[in-house]
Amino acid sequence: MKRQSLAAVFRGNAGKIELQKIPTPSPRGAEILVRVESCTLCGNDLQSFNDSRKIVEPTIPGHEIVGRIEAFGPDAPRADASGLPLAIGMRIVWGIVAACGECFCCQRGLTQKCLRSFKYGHQGFVEGYELVGGLAEHCLLMPGTTIVCVPDSLSLDTVTPCSCVTATIAAALKSVDTLEGRFVLITGAGLFGLTAAAMAHSRGAAEVIMSDINPTRLYRSVRSGATRCVLPDDLAIAVSDATRGYGVDLALEVSGASSAFESLWPQVRIGGTIALVGAVFTADAVSLSMEHIVRRNLTIRGIHNYGPDDLVQAIRFLVNYGQTYQLDTVVTKWFSLSDVQEALTAAMDPRHLRIGIRP
Repeated sequence: MKRQSLAAVFRGNAGKIELQKIPTPSPRGAEILVRVESCTLCGNDLQSFNDSRKIVEPTIPGHEIVGRIEAFGPDAPRADASGLPLAIGMRIVWGIVAACGECFCCQRGLTQKCLRSFKYGHQGFVEGYELVGGLAEHCLLMPGTTIVCVPDSLSLDTVTPCSCVTATIAAALKSVDTLEGRFVLITGAGLFGLTAAAMAHSRGAAEVIMSDINPTRLYRSVRSGATRCVLPDDLAIAVSDATRGYGVDLALEVSGASSAFESLWPQVRIGGTIALVGAVFTADAVSLSMEHIVRRNLTIRGIHNYGPDDLVQAIRFLVNYGQTYQLDTVVTKWFSLSDVQEALTAAMDPRHLRIGIRP
């Protein structure tokens, strides 16, 4: 009898997910079969679950995943993105997008926007390729997937969100050549904001100013490297005090709120950079004068997903600084896969930075 894997399947019914046994595939060609160790629930997962974000279904959600290699296809890679050897039983993370390497975007260094991309936790069912999301006992890795080894010393609490959150922030911080002695502003003190604060502080930022509407999350951000925490109404004064009126060198908008961007961009210095990360859902349009961009020599960058090196850098950062900035405490509670409905409900509570599933 063919082996089967338990999976949580979303069929487009808002607020409902069902458990199902699915045949466990043997990896073909360059594929790798992974036994899932953990998956944390991202905001995108919750939007899909609530049907506020349309996705192809049926699907197995979950893209913040850690697993152990169970089987290699005959042509599968035997080294990770940094050159470390891969072996059966090894703990790994992998990029959210598997890229073809040949299309228009891939040839221009934007593999994360591959025109033929395969995106974990977002694919509709295809026979034999159903197990490609994190809310399952197994996940099948496609050719073109960035794989990075994870030391067993790095806890699942610390590392599980990294293939979404940490790697994306690593990509965003490449918007500037250095953070040493620089002033950084972040709007949004969720897990993306906390990770950005920690990474900026670890790279020598002179000040990391965090702004959010939630005082509890602001308080939490102090442990993750924020040097000043302010409500939006106090932001302009805080930035002026910190920078002697010049403005910040780098501003990261990670909340996705239009109002946050409106409060953020005037705080950037002449020649400064704005990196937009959080706006991955429909929101109100924002107004920004082209003249202000030109006269102030501003750079504005949008960051969606990340490249292979960003995932490598994410793991290195968590190994070196995860405990320092208390990123090992961001998963509030773990659930078993059989309790996935309860886990998704719990994750809707904004007091939780992350809820996790351990199959």
